[in-house]
Amino acid sequence: MKVIAVTNQKGGVGKTTSTVNMAASLGVLGHKVLMIDMDPQGNATTGLGINKADLQSCIYTVLVDEIPIEEAVIQTPFQNLWVVPATINLSGVDLELASVIGRESRLKQAIEDMQQEFDYVLIDCPPSLGLLTLNALTVSNSIIVPIQAEYYALEGLTQLLNTIRLAQRHLNKELVIEGIVLTMVNKTNLSAEVEQEVRNIFDKKVYKTTISRGVRLSEAPSYGKPIYYYDQRSRGAQEYLELAKEVMKHGN
Repeated sequence: MKVIAVTNQKGGVGKTTSTVNMAASLGVLGHKVLMIDMDPQGNATTGLGINKADLQSCIYTVLVDEIPIEEAVIQTPFQNLWVVPATINLSGVDLELASVIGRESRLKQAIEDMQQEFDYVLIDCPPSLGLLTLNALTVSNSIIVPIQAEYYALEGLTQLLNTIRLAQRHLNKELVIEGIVLTMVNKTNLSAEVEQEVRNIFDKKVYKTTISRGVRLSEAPSYGKPIYYYDQRSRGAQEYLELAKEVMKHGN
């Protein structure tokens, strides 16, 4: 089982879109995938058509009440894809676990028994570097960082890299950057310049596949579907399939 955190503390970079669609694409390609929504906004949860009002258990009850994670796993209607949903309750986790020993390892303890059940676990992290992200970094084998192909793309990246280094030193020596994916790419000179700069800095860590800006891609979450199931022939669906193939190849 490979555990990948999708993270960037800068908001609006296509992090949730990438987590949902990579998870769905890996499922389409035949892998059993668990997606864990660690963002209090719960956008990845609603992006898979789950009504948060109906939930009895979620990642909050796993982390705070220590219920078995199996009780919070929901099978989605999409091929090979399961999810541990999130609700707004998650926003209080930093305070509720502030004095708990081993609070950074709660998620790691929770999914220890699931090694045989899934090929991939993808974690949608919140756009901050608090306790929820630390839990994701502690349990993950690697990190995928979505970067928006816009002017402020690299802003805040130094802070993220410092946090990753701290996590490596104190919580998870095995943690590596799996890859960097350029999102919201359009046919402008600025987009091309940002892409070139990111490739110059991170070299082979940057995936060949880039994710274009697209109407269909931004419509899909409001229908509670990954892009592949909303419009299989759209550019976004094809790009996320290609990206998933790269993720599979990187991992071998």
